[in-house]
Amino acid sequence: MKSKITTSIPRQGGSGHEHQKNNLFFVSKNTKTILVFIVLINLFSFQLFAQKKFEIADYAKFVNISDPQLSPDGKSVVIVVSKPDYTLNRYNAELVLIDIALGRKRTLTSQDRFTVSSPRWSPNGEQLAFISKIGQGKEANNQIFVLSMSGGEAKQVTKSPKGVQHFAWSPNSIDIAYAALNEAKNKQEIEKGFTGFEITNNDMFVGSQPLPAHIWLANTNTLESKRLTDGDWTLPLIIPPSAPSSPFSWSPDGKSILFVKTVSPYSGDGMHRSIQLLNLADGTYKPLTTRTKWEGYPNFSPDGSKISYWYKKGGAMPDINEVWLTNANGGEGRPISTQLNRDLYLSAWMSDNKTLLVGGHDDNKTSLWTMTLDGKTTKLDLGNVSPSWGFWIGASVSKTGALVFTASEPDQPLELYYMASTKSKPIAITDYNSEVSKMTFGKTETIRWENNGWKHCGIVTYPTNYEKGKKYPLVLIVHGGPNSASVEQFSRLAQVFANEGYFVFEPNYRGSDNLGSEYKVAIVEDAGAGPGRDVMAGLDKLKATGMIDVDRIGVSGWSYGGFMTVWLAGHYTGWKAAVAGAAVTDWVDQYSFSDNNIARGEALGGSPYVGDNMKKYIAQSPITEAKNIKAPTLILANVGDPRVPVTQSYKLYHSLIDNGTVAKFIGWPIPAHNATDPVTQMETHKQWLNWLNTYLK
Repeated sequence: MKSKITTSIPRQGGSGHEHQKNNLFFVSKNTKTILVFIVLINLFSFQLFAQKKFEIADYAKFVNISDPQLSPDGKSVVIVVSKPDYTLNRYNAELVLIDIALGRKRTLTSQDRFTVSSPRWSPNGEQLAFISKIGQGKEANNQIFVLSMSGGEAKQVTKSPKGVQHFAWSPNSIDIAYAALNEAKNKQEIEKGFTGFEITNNDMFVGSQPLPAHIWLANTNTLESKRLTDGDWTLPLIIPPSAPSSPFSWSPDGKSILFVKTVSPYSGDGMHRSIQLLNLADGTYKPLTTRTKWEGYPNFSPDGSKISYWYKKGGAMPDINEVWLTNANGGEGRPISTQLNRDLYLSAWMSDNKTLLVGGHDDNKTSLWTMTLDGKTTKLDLGNVSPSWGFWIGASVSKTGALVFTASEPDQPLELYYMASTKSKPIAITDYNSEVSKMTFGKTETIRWENNGWKHCGIVTYPTNYEKGKKYPLVLIVHGGPNSASVEQFSRLAQVFANEGYFVFEPNYRGSDNLGSEYKVAIVEDAGAGPGRDVMAGLDKLKATGMIDVDRIGVSGWSYGGFMTVWLAGHYTGWKAAVAGAAVTDWVDQYSFSDNNIARGEALGGSPYVGDNMKKYIAQSPITEAKNIKAPTLILANVGDPRVPVTQSYKLYHSLIDNGTVAKFIGWPIPAHNATDPVTQMETHKQWLNWLNTYLK
């Protein structure tokens, strides 16, 4: 029980001000009916306030909080709050302003503006810009709106034909640089039916010529916009899941903008990206370094003398993001995060010009550190709080040194946390998910093991009805990526299974991004065998506790977790059921048809079509041994998924059926790797749960 219920009634013969607790044990001298009445009241109260079992239907109660932005004076924070609407099958979002000292909330956007994102304060704190979708159907697109904090309606600043992708305020608090797609050069020919286009390094679902994105400048007073860049090259184009497109960074004097240039809008060319410095006076730009690959996320220091940026260690796709430092005149500079040795997805300057706030997965947590310019780090004391991670950590830092971020704990869903300084303890300043937090959750802890010379960790969630001495069925939920990690945080799916009476094991394995460079690149040219041994060694450690019913174990996962599911089911026995979601099963298809296509070659030894590399691809593809799978298998896929094309799920389905294995294949007409609508998200987890319940209970 998380809540304590106390009731009281006046004592018999008392003054009326005295009270007796524990009414179940109070006996009236005059009548038994009073006792019966009190018993009924207590039973009703217990049933009313007793903890509710957490179920998939409770997803409807979740409130998502994202993109917190501290005001320049550090006194307020604006957040995006979104709630699921299952009737219209969408998320309704609004901007909410929170007074940090008083805790007061004020909604800034109206209900008819249900798609809002990217709130950004003007540097003087007098205005708030944000993106909102206008128009209907195919004509709908995102535009920038600006709201005066002194009152009034938001005004539309841009009318970009292809919409706005992201933006950044100028230091003058008047101009806004924004990214927008060009219109097709042959627009008139296309309208006449001439729709042929060149295919190169794009995913198989692209249906027209990919368009480049370029920089524009909008004046919030005159509402006029002008183009700053053009060409066949492009700003980074993002296909989720991924980090957001590299934001613009203005120099403090407002004369220059740092941006990232990619050689073409074809997604497979996204690795060919370099940092550029745009001179607003004459429209020219120059590269910051001589590199041509894997640079991103540049950021001027507050005084404009230095620039931080991300670069893949060794210039290799499978390796970690390192934070580099150079001066404003350019040059590669030097890495400053080498000693920390973590895959970093946050690098924000503190106001002292001497320190950055950085963050990333760290063993069994998501951690934040302060990092000096010589690479010395101090980890922030976050307790059990784990900042939100999605190939990006969206922390906001004020000039006062305060910071805010969204985060969760294993038994506490997402909320907004505030730290007055990097030495403070995080404090939750919202309670949007308080209703959910009162439900029953399984205990979460970390399990550790060693295999093949590597130290590993994984997350174990107990059944909510756990009784010592009993054995319970187990579900593995293997994380995707593999550039990701399982950490101690709130997990909806894990807690759903825990409430159904399962242990849940979320293992990390070589290739995960929580233990540094060597651990992450250990998966190169060893996509399944090594990670498979790691997971099985962790499973053996868990079995040895005596808590697991070894005859009722299921394996499941999405994306690379789907890859691991098929690999494990095809190479190891003992599974009673499997769920393979958006599963990579054939590396040749992944190289040839997915959005990141040729970039995958770096992790697999080069192109499958060169030399003897095809043998490597076949040996590392789960489909090669899928004929050995005996466990009843549910296959889940979005049929328009550009990240893991559905061809691979079809191959898995036919391999299973043709070899007499029970299989079911569920697809959704969604052109994305992960569904973004609440109905499909809920339905996917229902299918997942029902399949495992069928074979493990």
